[in-house]
Amino acid sequence: MIIEPKIRGFICTTAHPVGCATNVQRQIDHVVVKGPIPSERRRVLVLGCSTGYGLASRIVTTFGSDADTIGVSFEKPPAENKTASAGWYNNRAFEQRAKAAGRVAITVEGDAFSDAIKAEAIEAIRGSVGQIDLIVYSVASPVRTDPKDGVTYRSAIKPYGAAVTSKTLNTGTGEVSEISVEPASEEEMASTVKVMGGEDWELWIKALSEAGVLADGFQSLNYTYLGSELTWPIYHKGTLGMAKADLDRAAAAIRAAHGEHAAHVVALKAVVTQASSAIPVVPLYGTLLIKVEDEMGLGEGPIQQIDRLFRAKLQGDIALDDAARIRVDDWELSETMQAELKKRWAELNTENLSLLADLPKYRQEFLKLFGFGIGGVDYSADVDPREV
Repeated sequence: MIIEPKIRGFICTTAHPVGCATNVQRQIDHVVVKGPIPSERRRVLVLGCSTGYGLASRIVTTFGSDADTIGVSFEKPPAENKTASAGWYNNRAFEQRAKAAGRVAITVEGDAFSDAIKAEAIEAIRGSVGQIDLIVYSVASPVRTDPKDGVTYRSAIKPYGAAVTSKTLNTGTGEVSEISVEPASEEEMASTVKVMGGEDWELWIKALSEAGVLADGFQSLNYTYLGSELTWPIYHKGTLGMAKADLDRAAAAIRAAHGEHAAHVVALKAVVTQASSAIPVVPLYGTLLIKVEDEMGLGEGPIQQIDRLFRAKLQGDIALDDAARIRVDDWELSETMQAELKKRWAELNTENLSLLADLPKYRQEFLKLFGFGIGGVDYSADVDPREV
């Protein structure tokens, strides 16, 4: 079949296997060209391993530090006339290349929130690498079923306390308009914390510890985004911010149980993801950020961010902020960049969007997530979606 992007709202329902594989290879090339990354943490568990920062973490640790990895992700396999999800193709491409490099690469497919997948991952660890030195938690899901009581919780991306009115962008039409978002209820707030907070991170560490598969001196990292003042009303000061604050609580609890270096939240920069595309205000901010970053020569995607994390931020004495977080959002949140972003935000409208922001590149980065728009790929070729 000829595979083309089919976009519905902020979701792309198709993925291109060759494009996804090419994208994975280019991320590997980025790491290899920059050279080895010294690390003693060579047995790595990546939770949420199939796209974005999780996939980048698996690539950086494997091809930068010769790590063996176990990955966990929840992806959709292909059918005869239907493509798999992009993450499924990414996992297969990564596994093939990691194994060709002589590294262990095992992917457990399923719901990371469930006890069954935790048990399956533990057995995979026991049967391959024995113990884990590093856990990367990069799960992004809007829904979580609590394994204790079977209740399903759904997150709500809303402000808290009062309604918020702000600029937003229709990425399909390029129209800049105002949007008003009503505040979350207490129930919505609690549900968002339940889905996106630190409880499942703690449950993973507890399960791994009780199973005896955590190495002495292990480290765990949980990725978050704090963001700019421009997105705070919807993000940092809303339901998402409350969930992210719960990560700090969980990190402190894990450190108290396992040692001062056992858990850190890592604050990363804004990048184009399917999840972020659904958050009001964030896509408009993203188009501005892409433009300003490129003009300042400071543009980074997931692979560049995670490479810098492992190559620079996790070496030697690790620098932490006042909340014991590791910061890799320092370029985005610099005074110079934020001043320029705020200036443009105030001026921004539909007519001057092409001058102040970069919507075409935002769209291009979005399509790349699904293996489309990547140079060197013949998108007119007949492809069997089941072949990787």
